[in-house]
Amino acid sequence: MSRALLRFLPKIRSKKMGALDYLSNFCTVTSTRGRRKPMQTVEIRVKMDCDGCERRVKNAVKNMKGVRTVEVNRKQHRVTVSGFVDPNKVLKRVKNTGKRAEFWPYIPYNLVQYPYVAQVYDKRAPAGFVRNATQAVPMPNATDERITYLFSDDNPNACSIM
Repeated sequence: MSRALLRFLPKIRSKKMGALDYLSNFCTVTSTRGRRKPMQTVEIRVKMDCDGCERRVKNAVKNMKGVRTVEVNRKQHRVTVSGFVDPNKVLKRVKNTGKRAEFWPYIPYNLVQYPYVAQVYDKRAPAGFVRNATQAVPMPNATDERITYLFSDDNPNACSIM
């Protein structure tokens, strides 16, 4: 055995690690590049009026590193970018075109429990969408829930008169 290995053997035995395990730590290949960004979809709301606006925004985002697909919906003022990108960099690139942009603030209205609450309902939202806001959710132990459950078809002990 070499002298370097003999010098480390007491340390290896004290840690109860095999010599091959210890030496394999020195042989691992590590990349100097940064971690790859995860695949994600970024949705941005951009005010676009004409074909030129749409083309300018699409070309600005399409040339970014890691972008796979770019979809522009001018009617909804929506840009959808998929790929290995940072959402903040995509937003910054869109803003550099001179357009007002923000992350897509809307969600489908059927995912919201109370879609017509003041903070959620937005007249400027596209059809079928409401603003994404936190809402107070009623407690499942509320009396309304219990009374409704008494007459539910899912309850085997429900009132049989109905």
